[in-house]
Amino acid sequence: MKLGLPRLEKVQKYITYGIILSLIVAVVFEIINKNHEFLFITVLSIILCLVPFFIQRRYKIQLPSEIQLATVLFIYSGIFLGEVNNFYVKYWWWDSLLHTFSGFALGLVVFGAMYVLYKTQKIKTSAIFIAFIIFSITMTAGVIWEIYEYSYDNIAGGNMQRARNLCPETGFCDSRLGLMDTMKDFLLNGIGAIFASILGYIYLKKGEHFLLNGMIKRFVENNPKLFYK
Repeated sequence: MKLGLPRLEKVQKYITYGIILSLIVAVVFEIINKNHEFLFITVLSIILCLVPFFIQRRYKIQLPSEIQLATVLFIYSGIFLGEVNNFYVKYWWWDSLLHTFSGFALGLVVFGAMYVLYKTQKIKTSAIFIAFIIFSITMTAGVIWEIYEYSYDNIAGGNMQRARNLCPETGFCDSRLGLMDTMKDFLLNGIGAIFASILGYIYLKKGEHFLLNGMIKRFVENNPKLFYK
């Protein structure tokens, strides 16, 4: 009998379909209103939400429903709600929540990849070193994202670092807030990465963890070809 959470799979599909439908509706309104900047962001959100589907089709990998759902919710919350609906400005905690969550979620994805290599003995190393790899790759992704924010603000005139147009009398003012925003993002991303690394380490050492047991078992069962030695 196959392990699984059919209810979670249904919830994941319904939420994904609902999000994509709402994005399509937003695209229609943005075309009507000729809002080209938000149109680009919304179309990008749709494409990124479909990435897990294309990965599964292209590489014949069945991703856990938890990972698929987390990916879609993060993209929708970060790009569409954050940028298009201005949640980053409306809610001071929005950016902090997403950076912490992204560090944890990406860390689990990296752990999944390392787990396949570890179980098939394609890499032979200690659990602590794998935890270090999880942390390093996740933090590197965070660095790349901060470089993107900096580049976008400087090249396209954006304000992803929330440090522009702070002086109404001059119309333009960059301050130390840009640095503070970047360092805060690094720290929060690191917290999520550390948590994921610890979970991965515990699972590799003990062969179980109540937060990962079901997801890992279903991943192994649904992708037996990945675990051929």
